[in-house]
Amino acid sequence: MKKISNQKLLLLIIVAFFWFSQYVYIPFQNTYLNACNVSTNMIGIIIGAYGISQCLLRLPVGVFADSINKHKIFILSGIFFAGLASLIRIFSPGGSGFLIANILSGISSSTWISYMVHYTNFFSVKHQQKSTSIIILVNNLGMLIGFVMSTLFYEKFGMTTLCIMSVSSSAIGTILALNIKEHNSNNILKKISIKDSIYICMDKRLIFFSFMALIQQGIQMSTTMSFTTQILKDLGSSSTLIGLSSIFYMLCAVAFSGFASTKFCTKYGPKFWIPLVFLFISVYCFLVPTVKNITIIFILQLLPGMSTGILLSYLTSESMKNVPKHQKSTAMGFFQAIYAIGMSIFPMLVGKISDYISMQYGYFTLAIIAIMASILSYTYYKKLDLTLNYDIIQS
Repeated sequence: MKKISNQKLLLLIIVAFFWFSQYVYIPFQNTYLNACNVSTNMIGIIIGAYGISQCLLRLPVGVFADSINKHKIFILSGIFFAGLASLIRIFSPGGSGFLIANILSGISSSTWISYMVHYTNFFSVKHQQKSTSIIILVNNLGMLIGFVMSTLFYEKFGMTTLCIMSVSSSAIGTILALNIKEHNSNNILKKISIKDSIYICMDKRLIFFSFMALIQQGIQMSTTMSFTTQILKDLGSSSTLIGLSSIFYMLCAVAFSGFASTKFCTKYGPKFWIPLVFLFISVYCFLVPTVKNITIIFILQLLPGMSTGILLSYLTSESMKNVPKHQKSTAMGFFQAIYAIGMSIFPMLVGKISDYISMQYGYFTLAIIAIMASILSYTYYKKLDLTLNYDIIQS
C-alpha cells in the first residue's frame, strides 16, 4: 500500500515538472513573437501547430498504450520532448524555431494520455472523477509555478532564461520518471487487439464530450493562453502585469480544480456546471476585447480559470463513463486528439479574423461558439433525463 502511495506521489511530482516545462514561456510567447515582428496570422499558426501534432498522435499513442498495457515509456518520452522543444527555442529564437518547437511540444503533450491513465488506474471506478480532478489540479499547479517564474524573470532576463528553466525542469522530470513502476498486469484487464481497442471510439457519449472539450480547449488556447496577453499589451500593460494576469488565471484554475472534487460541486453535478461554465466563457469572450480596461480584463481571468478547473475535469470524467478499464488509453487518446483539433483550429481562426477584420470579431466568434456549446450540453442532459425517466416507467 505504501509503495502505491509513493508511486502516486512520484507521478504527481513528475506531472508538475512536465507542465512547468511545457508552459513556463507561454505567458510571453505572443508578446515575444510580436516583438520579433512575427505577424498575427503566423503567431496563430505557431500556436495551432502545438495542437496539430496532438491531433495526429494522441489516438495512436492511446491505442498503442492499450495494446501493450504500459505507460512508463510514454511518460518518459513526453517529458524528454518537452525539454528538447525548449532547447530549440534557445538556439532558434525566431518564428520558424518556435514553430518547430511547438510541434515538438505537441508531440510531448500527446503523451499526457499515459500520465492520466496511469494515475487514474490507482483508483476504483467510483473515484475516477476525484482522481481526474486531482491530476488536473497538479497539472494546473505546474503551469501556475511556470507562470510565476516567467513573471519574475522575463522582463529582466528574457525568453532564453525561461526556456533554460523549461529544459532544466524537463531534465529533472526525466530522471524522476526512470523510477516509475508499471501497474501489476493482473490489476488491469487483458490486452486487446488494436481493432477491438479502436471500437470504443464509436461510443456516442465519448464523441459528444470530446466535441465539447474541443470547444473548451480551443477557446482557452485562443484567449487566455495567447491573444488575451496581446490585448493587455496593446492596452499598455507591462510584462509584469501580463504575467500576473496569467498567474491569477492559473490560481483560479488550481482553486476550481480542487473545488471540482468537493461534495458541494458534485452535488449539482455536470448537467449543472457544464452549460453554466460555457455561458461564463461566452461572457469572457464578449467582454475582454470590448472593455478596454486592464483591471477588468485581469478580474475576468477568473472565468477561464473556472473553465480549466471545473469544465475540463467534468468533460474528461463524463467522456470516460462508458469506457472499460482496458480501453481507457484509446478512449483518452481519442478524447484528447479531438480537443487538440480545437487547440489547432481556433487560434488560427482568431489570428485570421484579427488580420482581416479585428481581434474583437475573433473573440465574438468564440463567444457565439461557447453559447452554442452551452445550449448543446444543456439539451444533451435534458434528453438523457427524459430517456432515464422513460426507462424507469417502462421497467
